[in-house]
Amino acid sequence: MPPLSPRHAHRQAQALWRGLLCAAVLLAAPAQSAQGDQPGIAFSALRPGAQLPADWKNLPVVHGKAMTRYTLVADGTTTVLQADASGSASALMHEGNIDLNRTPVVAWRWKAQAPVEGANNSEGAKEDAPARLVFFFEGDNDKLSFGDRASIQLAKKLGGEDLPYATLMYIWSTTAAPGSVIANPHTGRVQMIVVAGKPGDAGQWQTLRRNIAQDYEQVFHEPPSKITAYGLLTDTDNTGATARAWYGDMRFQPAR
Repeated sequence: MPPLSPRHAHRQAQALWRGLLCAAVLLAAPAQSAQGDQPGIAFSALRPGAQLPADWKNLPVVHGKAMTRYTLVADGTTTVLQADASGSASALMHEGNIDLNRTPVVAWRWKAQAPVEGANNSEGAKEDAPARLVFFFEGDNDKLSFGDRASIQLAKKLGGEDLPYATLMYIWSTTAAPGSVIANPHTGRVQMIVVAGKPGDAGQWQTLRRNIAQDYEQVFHEPPSKITAYGLLTDTDNTGATARAWYGDMRFQPAR
């Protein structure tokens, strides 16, 4: 393969940077977890209107873009997280501390008010979703193709941070059937599994459960290494639309 031209490499690195988020700034401040060593988050244990735990950080997808607003609200007698995006993209993220050998399954609840108008997760200019779960993984960059390695190295030079080896997302999408796998339009190092978005899903609470380790091996064709960060993402920066979604408690469990 011929070497990347500076212009092409710069463009590819920017795309990769956008697709993988700003993972390396997660620990800019010391974490003070209110939930001890238990991974996940129980929004139901918090008060509506309260501050989110200090170890959960609202991180921009690209510096300078509008931020999605994440707030704790009442839903009947319980507390949930409400996400509001308006031409915005930021993720509520936590440092990874999940033992996939012991608790490979993530269980959560969410509700999307409606699909993102004009979104299509297979097209870079329309790649938005009302609700996502996001997982960053470390790995051996030497296994990657020359193009991926060059892009990661240049992205680090441009942004000053290490990027995840791989990113797995569970997404709410109407552009493919549940169970479908969609590669991020900018890089195969981000893979998205559609888990919701079929007719009738909008406006309804859904209880979901996925085996992260099995899903990672299915889409990346190797066993997963350590999770470095995980979290939630509601974004509409590409379409410029508005979206609202709600997230319930997220827990990690043994396989059954």
